[in-house]
Amino acid sequence: MKLFKKIAGFILAFAMILAIAMPSVVKAAGNGSITITGANAGHTFEAYQIFAGDLSEDGKSLSNITWGSGVTEAGQTELGNAKDKAKSLENSNRSAAITFAYEVSKYLKTAANETNVYNNGNYVINGLEPGYYLVKDKDGTVPKDQAYTQFILKVVGNNVSAEVKSKVPTSEKKVKDTNDTEGKITDWQDSADYDIGDEVPFQLTGHVATDYNQYKDAYQLVFHDTLSNGLTLNRDSFKVYKNDSKGVLEKNQYEVNITDDQHFTVTIKDVKALGADVSKVRVEYTAKLNDKAVIGSEGNPNTMYMEFSNNPNSTQGGYKGQTPVDKVIVFTYKTVINKVNSSNKPLTGAAFKLEKVLKNGSKELVKEYTITEDEKDRNRTTFEFTGLDDGQYILTETETPDGYNTMHPIKFSITASHDTESADPKLTDLNGNLVDGQITFATDKEKGTLTANVVNYKGSELPSTGGMGTTILYVAGAVMILAAGAFLVMQKKAEDK
Repeated sequence: MKLFKKIAGFILAFAMILAIAMPSVVKAAGNGSITITGANAGHTFEAYQIFAGDLSEDGKSLSNITWGSGVTEAGQTELGNAKDKAKSLENSNRSAAITFAYEVSKYLKTAANETNVYNNGNYVINGLEPGYYLVKDKDGTVPKDQAYTQFILKVVGNNVSAEVKSKVPTSEKKVKDTNDTEGKITDWQDSADYDIGDEVPFQLTGHVATDYNQYKDAYQLVFHDTLSNGLTLNRDSFKVYKNDSKGVLEKNQYEVNITDDQHFTVTIKDVKALGADVSKVRVEYTAKLNDKAVIGSEGNPNTMYMEFSNNPNSTQGGYKGQTPVDKVIVFTYKTVINKVNSSNKPLTGAAFKLEKVLKNGSKELVKEYTITEDEKDRNRTTFEFTGLDDGQYILTETETPDGYNTMHPIKFSITASHDTESADPKLTDLNGNLVDGQITFATDKEKGTLTANVVNYKGSELPSTGGMGTTILYVAGAVMILAAGAFLVMQKKAEDK
């Protein structure tokens, strides 16, 4: 028993001596962690130990540095002595640190640990030995609408944090709306209505990543745009800007590739070449609403998305992200006029023209029907005016059925409401409103139609003034006048004698 106590005492004393003799370091083997803040959901981060060593008590420096488990043997040979390499990084600026990160990233071996758990805006990589770590997105795991995070370098002992500051690019598409009667033009929004034949203005905006200047390779943007069949691209209408309307780009600073009248791309090969202050790039163009335009609530959609460089760490290019598809829509409407008699029966022999009232009071012809020798024209009782915008119109009868009175011109307005801020804009209301005349519209919002019956009334059969009774009176009156004249002549002769 005494022998056991002596041995135990010796062991305890030896342990105390070792504790006193040891340098002031922390051996937190496998207990270190890195908390990554500011990143979006969907990432998988991995940590590579670049340098191993003894961590100081304040957790800011390493001693007895060697190459870590995350660097290949080829890398260790190429990069040289670990202690010397670490010494060269002392007090270096961010640029030098990032350069080293690019250099060592070519020789990564095995990640110490990784995580894809997104919790309250943070990612945490646990179970790390003391050392100097490179943190990066795992290759091939970044979602299409996200960007790779720039390399992070951190000394890890216990728990440290690193903030991701880059923002993912976003894009949007907008359209302006015009009311010709009121002369009003809206700001950029998500829907509009136009007449067939009108020029429709569109705008694409790409908000660039805040760290685009730190990309090793070119920072490229590619706008992809698709128009519906009801819209025809005006190929010479492109204007491209950086930031605001004063920053007009020269044509050699961007590239337009038109596949057909419904598809094109606009490419900025390297935003860095446009300067260090670029926050967004805007593309503006026009397209004509053509006779293939869809009438009513289905409308004529126009979509876009933006492709962007999404790996600031790559020097080889080829890493592309993509923003979500954004949509705007252009609506147009139709007025249907049915010609009827007072019994509400179809009436042939009429023709109409429809004019739009403009802001200055002038009128613009929309369409005019005429009666020709063609049987279809002579027997037409329904008149369709397709592809109308909101605004005020005048309907005039230019040919009147035989025996009927010509109707007074009818002035009416088309009003419509549609979502101006929406990922999927809809037509919400459509009405025809009488301004002057007599007409009542039935509206079908889904079909985009305003239908009305226009009545013609027969002319009145007024009483005649040429009957037999009046003829006798005329004859008698004439006889009396002749007799009076003869009497006067005879009387004058008698006086002369």
